[in-house]
Amino acid sequence: MDDNTDIRPFRVDIPQTELDDLRDRLTRARWPRQIGGAGWERGVPVDYLRELAAYWADGFDWRAQEKALNGHPQFVTTIDGQDVHFLHVRSPEPGALPLILSHGWPGSFADFLDVIGPLTDPRAHGGDPADAFHVVIPSLPGFGFSTPVHEPGWGDLFRVAAAFGELMSRLGYERFAAQGGDLGGGVTALLPMAAPGRVVATHVNGPAPYPFGPPVELDGLSGADRARAGRFNTFRQDGLGYLHLQSTRPRTPAYGLNDSPIGQLAWIVEKFKEWTDPAAELPEDAVDRDRLLTGVSLYWFTGSGASSADILYDGMRAYREMAGSDGDQAGWPSAPAPPQGVAVFAADMTIRALADPANTVGHWSEFDRGGHFPAMETPGLLVGDLRAFFRVAR
Repeated sequence: MDDNTDIRPFRVDIPQTELDDLRDRLTRARWPRQIGGAGWERGVPVDYLRELAAYWADGFDWRAQEKALNGHPQFVTTIDGQDVHFLHVRSPEPGALPLILSHGWPGSFADFLDVIGPLTDPRAHGGDPADAFHVVIPSLPGFGFSTPVHEPGWGDLFRVAAAFGELMSRLGYERFAAQGGDLGGGVTALLPMAAPGRVVATHVNGPAPYPFGPPVELDGLSGADRARAGRFNTFRQDGLGYLHLQSTRPRTPAYGLNDSPIGQLAWIVEKFKEWTDPAAELPEDAVDRDRLLTGVSLYWFTGSGASSADILYDGMRAYREMAGSDGDQAGWPSAPAPPQGVAVFAADMTIRALADPANTVGHWSEFDRGGHFPAMETPGLLVGDLRAFFRVAR
């Protein structure tokens, strides 16, 4: 790790010229003609995206969102040659447990804004002060303000986990818990190996079957598991276009993501339609529209639509190698597994009999609401599950 371990204060401060440029690009967009039906089966409908883009240009208040982001202490430190941006919110409770929260794609550190208060100060949010956490929320390298990325290799989630372990050391947390989903779930699962003996427990939401693997057999499944298997099989057949492209030719979509806010908006909004609570008709029925556009804006202003595609490319190569290996997970060191918790939300595709055949996960929760972005969709459910599970580690 670097000799320079300085932790530098950080504030989000997007220049007005960039806000003006964004609005100009949105208002001058060149829209395609709608071909075929107006539904979502071909991707994001033109009429829907035009309305959302108009709101982004003339209704969305970035400065208000920026103020909300800056309401929490933010910092940057350099680890292994890479600037890592993070929020660090200490609890007023002296016995609080340090907790690192890791986002996924297409998310950001802003995904967790609604859970910071209840996690750090449960006394003020109707909870038990004994459940308090000191919260650390980093931006993954290549995402948000953990940019630019100066060298390849940050798609290696073990490298990210090692960097996050070092981050926790710099903050004085030698013992800590970890939570994450999507890419952040991969980082969370690797932290006990990257920081052996220090991670007291891990919690992930919505771990899914290997996306390039075979379809899940429906025979023998019933109820919610059968529905999850059906969603996975449909996703495997019709929902992997983005992943094939980002994991094989990331530079090609990167030009559109980096140059067109409409392209970036469509790329992300489609996933919020596909991956949020199935009961939600539109993305903003599942996630607050301003919070959704805050995340998209972070990708736009930081240029991380392009860099995150490169990170996903490296990550999927490593994932394929690991999935096809019968060795020790690509040479990663082994360590005793701390207690593990899993939360499965309504849109998730996780089936316990497949994900945990040996029944080794000590805490397994299933919810009939929410989806891929639980900290935004159902923050109360996520907070409640984290409080209940991490009591085993205190």
